[in-house]
Amino acid sequence: MNLKKSIILGSGVILASAGAQAADLPMKAKPVEYVKVCSLYGPGFYYIPGTDTCLKLGGYLRVAATLASNSYAYPADSGLAAAHNRLSNAYTVRSREALNIDTRTATEYGTVRTYFQGVFNWTAGGYTGQGNGSTVYASLGGVSAPNNANPGAVAGGTVGVYDAFIQFAGFTIGKAQSQFTTPWAEYPGNWYELVGSGGWERVNQFTYTADFGQGVTVSLSAQDQVANYTTNVWNVSAATAAGLATGTYGGNDIAGTVAPDLVAMLRVDQAWGLFQASFAAHDNHTAYYGATEVTGHPDDKWGWAAQLALSIKNIPTGPGDTINMSGVYTKGASRYTFNSYIATVFAMYGGTNLPGAYQSVGLAGLSDSVFVAGSGQELTTTFGFNGGYTHNWDPHWYTTIYGGLGAVRYNGTAKGYICNAFVTGLALSSGIAGCNPDFNYASIGTNTSWTPVKNLTFLAELNYTMLDQKYAGGSTVTLPLQSGIAKPGAAYQLKNQNSLTMLLQAQRNW
Repeated sequence: MNLKKSIILGSGVILASAGAQAADLPMKAKPVEYVKVCSLYGPGFYYIPGTDTCLKLGGYLRVAATLASNSYAYPADSGLAAAHNRLSNAYTVRSREALNIDTRTATEYGTVRTYFQGVFNWTAGGYTGQGNGSTVYASLGGVSAPNNANPGAVAGGTVGVYDAFIQFAGFTIGKAQSQFTTPWAEYPGNWYELVGSGGWERVNQFTYTADFGQGVTVSLSAQDQVANYTTNVWNVSAATAAGLATGTYGGNDIAGTVAPDLVAMLRVDQAWGLFQASFAAHDNHTAYYGATEVTGHPDDKWGWAAQLALSIKNIPTGPGDTINMSGVYTKGASRYTFNSYIATVFAMYGGTNLPGAYQSVGLAGLSDSVFVAGSGQELTTTFGFNGGYTHNWDPHWYTTIYGGLGAVRYNGTAKGYICNAFVTGLALSSGIAGCNPDFNYASIGTNTSWTPVKNLTFLAELNYTMLDQKYAGGSTVTLPLQSGIAKPGAAYQLKNQNSLTMLLQAQRNW
């Protein structure tokens, strides 16, 4: 019995010892997926662990204040800002965070790329009149204004999607900068939106780009025309006095989409600079003359736009200095001259010395075409140019000067439609003879930037904008009450107007 107990106890000790030794042996660890640098596409790219796709994250944070306007980096040319009274903002502040996500994968057909840029904005608004001695908060005025008062806005601000596209084997599919546009878009002097060129704003597109080497490329594109590349298609028969008082010459009578804009672009990009020629065709597709489909409609009319652009680098004034310039001519495609950050109707107020007039006002309206019930479309002609010069004082300081001009011209038939409504609706004192809805819109300015450390820049900019309207000098119109901007119903002198604004901005890129 004692022998049996000894054998059993001895066996237990041996097994326990073996178990302890097994527990002490190292276990085989799972391989760790370390993030590796991807050197194929430049600095900042890393392989997504477990894949052959390279990823780069980037973005910026920007805080800016525009003085004497209700819009960020935009003149006081309409709405509350242009009223120049106690409802107009002395300053408007915007804060923005942008996020860029760039992915690239090498394949037997070339690189597959996706790119996304989104922004989170908060922009201070203003207060619009209610016509009864009270006001209510209004989102930022101007065409590029986010609606911060929108209950659906994220965290009391707004979210925007700038870019979202795929590139593969020469194709670009998704939301990206229009192929009509130059690399600097409407910013020939780095900042401020100018007339006279295609815009920076992104657009859904299907594009093929052929690269012929030596910096020569040709792009053919079908791009969405809603809403960045359509202005107004005015049914003048639906004009109202309230609309005319803001520069709106009729009911905006745009129908559903039937055809994209068709774009062709040739670019030569060399060490000396860049040359570009662009062309776009734009279908003007209207809705109905009246309330229902039985009232009929005008036939479609295709408009077009053409642009020439030039950038000159390595100029004698200093290393990195550049001159950018572009010119555009359009017929029935006005957004290619007046980009979508610029308003399409203008009502700017100022003083007057004319007896019997309460104040002065500059009225103007931009369209792709106009018509009246029973007629065909009359296409609007626009042309413009802009340019900018950038001088680098040293690696930390640079200064730019820039300017742009856009002109709008209506043919005789279109003027007849508009003037009949304008004279009747606003009691133009000079009658038909003094009515001319043509106008010019021009901006000049300068900015200086300081970059004390890498990727942190402070900027100050001064801009002067003028509306040159063509109504007869000394003419008056009788405007109805403009309760939103607290302008009384009264006689106003028609007169050229101007805007002087300043931008102060800080930006950190990452």
